Amino acid sequence: MSKISKFFKGGGSAASKRRGGPSPQEALARLRETEEMLSKKQEYLETRIERELAVARQHGTKNKRAALQALKRKKRYEKQLNQIDGTLSTIEFQREALENSHTNTEVLKNMGYAAQAMKKVHENMDLNKIDDLMQDITEQQDVAQEISDAISNRATFGDEFDE
Repeated sequence: MSKISKFFKGGGSAASKRRGGPSPQEALARLRETEEMLSKKQEYLETRIERELAVARQHGTKNKRAALQALKRKKRYEKQLNQIDGTLSTIEFQREALENSHTNTEVLKNMGYAAQAMKKVHENMDLNKIDDLMQDITEQQDVAQEISDAISNRATFGDEFDE
């Protein structure tokens, strides 16, 4: 689909609506864009606050009215900055929750995939055959231990007397 047709048809939002909402990647991208936009606005407001402080200092006691107006604008900018800080905190929390949710979903999918693989591997195994095999192995280990014990015991040629 070309960029122009995406623009006129609504781009990815139509596809998102058909699926029942945006994908986690789309939502994360939008949250990051919003964070960047708010961070830029924060920087802008911080420079405006500095500028208003400079204007207030410049007018000082010479022009109290201009200095008070600059301080009022500074206070208004600080209020906006505090609101943006709160909004950014909320967005960061939501982004982290979405990332964790997406990670948990992927882990769950992979665990399901592994469970299916284990089930497939275990299809050909019969517990009775496994039990018989384990008994055979135990018996052979016992035989091997007896042989090992017999070989490793010191030969006592003539040391023992049978009365």
